[in-house]
Amino acid sequence: MWRLAIHLARLLPVSLGIGALALGPAAGTAGASGASASPASRAMPSGIALTAGRTISLGNLRTNSRWAHANTATVVRRSPSWRAPAVGRLHFLTPDGQAEVYLALRETRVVPTGVIWIDVSLPQRPNGVTGWVPASALGPLHFVGGRLVISRAELRATLYNEAGTVIWSAPVGIGRSSLPTPAGQFYVREKLRAIGSPAYGPYAIATSAYASSPLSEWPGGGIIGIHGTNQPQLIPGDPSHGCVRVRNGAITRLWRLIALGTPVDIT
Repeated sequence: MWRLAIHLARLLPVSLGIGALALGPAAGTAGASGASASPASRAMPSGIALTAGRTISLGNLRTNSRWAHANTATVVRRSPSWRAPAVGRLHFLTPDGQAEVYLALRETRVVPTGVIWIDVSLPQRPNGVTGWVPASALGPLHFVGGRLVISRAELRATLYNEAGTVIWSAPVGIGRSSLPTPAGQFYVREKLRAIGSPAYGPYAIATSAYASSPLSEWPGGGIIGIHGTNQPQLIPGDPSHGCVRVRNGAITRLWRLIALGTPVDIT
């Protein structure tokens, strides 16, 4: 009987997220459709293998991506299993008190329980950590189009929309050689108005990236932000402690154009 049940489970649709993606941006709510993880689903009879089904991408991180807030402060696992090692934990708030944002990368359904797991990018040290949480641990998935590319070699940031068209571009200041701006694939974590000092300009955007030391210009240290400046003459250049500085007129336009969850590629 158990073999028959497993066979039937494998014939079920792999992921409720397929339908959400097919319907386009307005329907990006795959996370809300995941079955909740009940205690019964964690304690399967001995000898029954729990295996992940086909993994589905939730975006390409260039023209379309998905993000969500946390529903619960659950443990993030290395693989889609309750027994997998922990790599982090979901948080409700950022260090600045804003609702935390998690970029959703992939999803899979575990058989025979039917629990949907989502692979998320974690805003923490070290950079680049991802892990799996049950879909019920996340709120609805939100669509975001486009991406921001920051070139350290060219000292320029460029924002693309979901069609791949440049809609904003400006020279930037990056981290000095001793406190470099890290390279990698990150995302917009929060958007803030003036954060207490003219040195940050009128607006600031926090990314999921962290500096190699806690000496970044972000209040409290560590987080790599994109913000204005009271020293525009130093842009373009490498005057910062790791953050990306933008002239005040340019950061004002970027702040209005960029959305939460937008992928940020630092090259």
